[in-house]
Amino acid sequence: MSMSSILSADAIDSAIKDCQAPDSFDGKKFFQLCGLTKKSAQEIKNVFGIIDGDGDGFIEEKELKCFLQKFSPGARVLTDKEAKAFLSLADGDGDGKIGAEEFQAMVSS
Repeated sequence: MSMSSILSADAIDSAIKDCQAPDSFDGKKFFQLCGLTKKSAQEIKNVFGIIDGDGDGFIEEKELKCFLQKFSPGARVLTDKEAKAFLSLADGDGDGKIGAEEFQAMVSS
């Protein structure tokens, strides 16, 4: 499964272009621009599975750094500052990683 089977290519491009500059990534804005906030719970879960590169059921900081590349292979890597901010935004239980339910809650909020 690919992101383009869930989200439109134009919406993904728009979201990627909005955060091209280092330290300009805003997770909530990104999810709105790419259209993920309007998707079903199952589609959001499918996106989580794509981002969870090692398939362990969590998105860790190292996976967050490559977050944009999961949407568009040529996209930039998130800065350390962006990855840490993204993690703190979504990590509701403070365990240092984002679970599927935490991801769902962040996207849907």
